[in-house]
Amino acid sequence: MSTYAVFLRGINVGGAKIKMVDLREAVETLPLENVSTVLATGNIVCDSDADMAEVKTLVEGCLRMHFGYEAWVVVLTLERVNEFIAASPYPADSKEFHSYVTLSSDPAVLDELYRLAGGEQNQNQTRLGPEAIAWQVRVGETLDSPINKLSNKPKFKKATTTRNLRTLHKVADAGSA
Repeated sequence: MSTYAVFLRGINVGGAKIKMVDLREAVETLPLENVSTVLATGNIVCDSDADMAEVKTLVEGCLRMHFGYEAWVVVLTLERVNEFIAASPYPADSKEFHSYVTLSSDPAVLDELYRLAGGEQNQNQTRLGPEAIAWQVRVGETLDSPINKLSNKPKFKKATTTRNLRTLHKVADAGSA
């Protein structure tokens, strides 16, 4: 059995409005165990004997059926989330900067996003692995950052989602509890 972190794209931030209690109850109908939600931005921690691809398919289907929207999720093992937290060169808390991690279930899409956002020449982003890019921006500049603007394009929306590094810490903590 593996512990997974499931990250939903586009809920409660201008997209579909879903209460976390309703999300948890819907996902609990799936063959997943120890389901919990973290914060109100669409983060789920659960255990399953299924692999990541199966969990992704199950959760996306459940969201479409229960909430009637085109759902996209990124599923990672909790171990992988902890690796990204440890590898991020940016602080989780800063008065001057916000630190984010863009996650993807499709490494090819993330490769393109990374390249278009400046790749290695962009000193405000770091590739953490095939599934993640860490990046930071000055407080107040998130919406204008290259990676944020690009990740909102239809091509990237279906395969990526972004979380504040503090949120990843909270997801990791919830999965370890």
